[in-house]
Amino acid sequence: MLQEKSGIVRAIDIANDMSFSKASVSVALKKLKERGLVIVDETTGSITLTKEGHELASHVYERHQVLAQMLIELGVEKETALKDACRIEHDISEETFQKIKEKFGKMK
Repeated sequence: MLQEKSGIVRAIDIANDMSFSKASVSVALKKLKERGLVIVDETTGSITLTKEGHELASHVYERHQVLAQMLIELGVEKETALKDACRIEHDISEETFQKIKEKFGKMK
């Protein structure tokens, strides 16, 4: 999402956007690099998703959008729905997500 907004993404951008410390972002980026999900340009500090990283990010973002939409449709205030969707998207099973997507993914 940050890349779509501003083009170039650096660790400090992620830290600021997500209200995490730069140290926490650095640890997470190291793990993502080890898994082959991101490439960090050592000269500019710009972060780019690999193909696999982009596919995973797209899947998580789809979960976020569907879950947020579901919560909004249930009457949750938009800001709360967006925050809660961020928490839920990483923890639910694929089976549960698919059932929610079937029910709420088409409501827009």
